[in-house]
Amino acid sequence: MGDGQARVRRRRVFYVPGYDPFPPRRYREFYRKEGAAQAAISGYDFAMQAETGGGHYVWRVETVIDGQDSEARVEVLVWSDLVQASMRRGILATYLLMLRTLWIFFSTGALGAMIRLRPGPMLTGAWPVGMLSLQMLVALLGLCAVWWGAHALIGGWAGHLAGLVLGAGAMAAILTGFRRLDTKFFAYYMLYDFAQVAAHRGDYGTDLAARLDGFADAVHAALSEGNDEVLIVGHSSGAALAVTLAAAVERRGLPADGARLALLTLGQAIPMQAFLPEATRLRADLNQLAQSEAVAWVDVTAKGDGVCFWLTDPPAVCGVAPEAPVNPLVFSAAFSETVSPEKWRQIRRQFFRLHIQYLACFERPRDYDYFQITAGPVLLADRYRGRMASPQVERRVYSPHRSRA
Repeated sequence: MGDGQARVRRRRVFYVPGYDPFPPRRYREFYRKEGAAQAAISGYDFAMQAETGGGHYVWRVETVIDGQDSEARVEVLVWSDLVQASMRRGILATYLLMLRTLWIFFSTGALGAMIRLRPGPMLTGAWPVGMLSLQMLVALLGLCAVWWGAHALIGGWAGHLAGLVLGAGAMAAILTGFRRLDTKFFAYYMLYDFAQVAAHRGDYGTDLAARLDGFADAVHAALSEGNDEVLIVGHSSGAALAVTLAAAVERRGLPADGARLALLTLGQAIPMQAFLPEATRLRADLNQLAQSEAVAWVDVTAKGDGVCFWLTDPPAVCGVAPEAPVNPLVFSAAFSETVSPEKWRQIRRQFFRLHIQYLACFERPRDYDYFQITAGPVLLADRYRGRMASPQVERRVYSPHRSRA
């Protein structure tokens, strides 16, 4: 710890996952495995234990870093049930949803703006459209093949009718088969992620807004529970939720003698929502945090992560940054330089594995260590005080919609 840095003995961490239908247990086990590996690499003590009861998903972490002991309680803010509900659609409904989602992003100008900002994530975003279209083409070819065979075998109107019936069955079977294989293709999953953002044209739906209000109550209470820092971590699609959560907590009032409030966004896709016309609440929250002296906000992305808007200043590109912004500090995790060459060769083409690397260990870490940030003895604000943003940060305005709630 450097001079003037306040020591963190107790920290409360609230982790906001992205669009993920799986229960939070895997986040705990990933944290346990990767945290122990990072501690061994970087030379500090790390111990973790799950907490039971209370109806929340929490684990306790104890570290000793540079002779300073620290304790953290990490809680996953669960909204996977809402994700699961949004994915319960039939095949035909999913194709109609794809057309509606494409129309919303295209007609509002959000799609063009995102392509101009960062073409990479939009190429990744084209995957579900291309894959689902290919699946439909294969299914139609199957229908035509069965129809032709039946018509050639039976002949006449009877053959024509039998071919259509059997062909429709073959088409349904092919599409159902592709749906069952989506754990390999991720086409449905990625489409649903885009669709849940577009469902309310950038606004939060009633259920998600109510869930965020409950989260804000819990985070605000933690500020007065004897913690030195309360840290909100938002990953992927959860980064936008974390921004709104941090802003809501600040509006409730930060206790003068309470914990410091901090925000860490990782692999963020904030423009995907903030560029839509009804994202007025999110843009207002971005504006609020950009000028907040009370909330430290650090945003970490990496060019190798093809699912995020890397090195993008969210308030700035949305056109809601103040003239002299305080937040966020934006820098790169530089995956290709901070993981081992062997690991980089292994994961560089695995989009989803790369996307969670922010939560994993680094064999050649620099100043980004997820486990020291979440469980170490230094405040987020102190850890990066004086740290310069990466030189390639994009701050030009791209959003076609800039109104705020």
